[in-house]
Amino acid sequence: MRHQAKPREIRRLAGRRSILLRIMSPNWPGLIKHNDADAVSRIESIGFRLGDKGTQTSRTMMLSELVDLLGFIEADSPRVAYARAIVDDNVLGKNTFATRKLTSQRLSELYSFDLAVPLYRVFRWLWERDRYGRPLLTLLLALARDPLLRATSNAVLKLTPGEELGRQSMTDAVRQAVADRLNDSTLDKVVRNAASSWTQSGHLEGRSRKFRQTVNPTPAAAAYAVFLGYALGQRGEGLLRSKWMQILDLQDGQAGALAFDAKRLGLLDMSRGGGITEISFGSVLTSREKELIHGTD
Repeated sequence: MRHQAKPREIRRLAGRRSILLRIMSPNWPGLIKHNDADAVSRIESIGFRLGDKGTQTSRTMMLSELVDLLGFIEADSPRVAYARAIVDDNVLGKNTFATRKLTSQRLSELYSFDLAVPLYRVFRWLWERDRYGRPLLTLLLALARDPLLRATSNAVLKLTPGEELGRQSMTDAVRQAVADRLNDSTLDKVVRNAASSWTQSGHLEGRSRKFRQTVNPTPAAAAYAVFLGYALGQRGEGLLRSKWMQILDLQDGQAGALAFDAKRLGLLDMSRGGGITEISFGSVLTSREKELIHGTD
């Protein structure tokens, strides 16, 4: 059944409308398809997080913690199992209870850990099938769920290989997204954490100075990038040119070839002919996910 926003939620979302549009457009077209609370509610039900807040204010995308955690938790486990493993069992080896609790909260913000959330269920399904694509899979999901990290994307993607990241360009991008909500100290922390997240994904290298490098995407990473666009209503050839696919540093023609590799592995459905490209996830999605994603399309 399609999620219906409650009156109080509609008022809350309507109040955030200008913020949502400022953050998501024009850099991430498709994330807000319609200027109404119902569209926002459906997008959030799929798993995207909107607004002007994000985990990068206190943590990076925490790739190493995620790898350790998912190596311990079975893929079909309920969300409560993740919190129990982090807080009670301390599988991540944190020193204090407060740190364990905060780590659980931040990881849950970024990745959901809820199989009822399509973005996470498909992510975990692909995670189990592609060890080498995990850094990019993680970045893609973190981008979908952290507006602050998403705001830094252009500052990284516009760099040519070997070019140094200018911290000011990333600072300006975040400031534009949040206006004056963050003080200078917090803004600086967001920039440091975001730069570290992009380093964990392989887009940047270096410690105090960060330099752009080209990532090497796998078919699973391509399938997930396509899925993110698909979940937002993009279709056909546009899925291969979406902002999600741009994260993978693909040159002309490479996106289609990698998507076909994903098809051969059973990670998506794809056909091309007569100048028409058709891509779907009929064999991947559950009935509920199809209803939620397709909406009234």
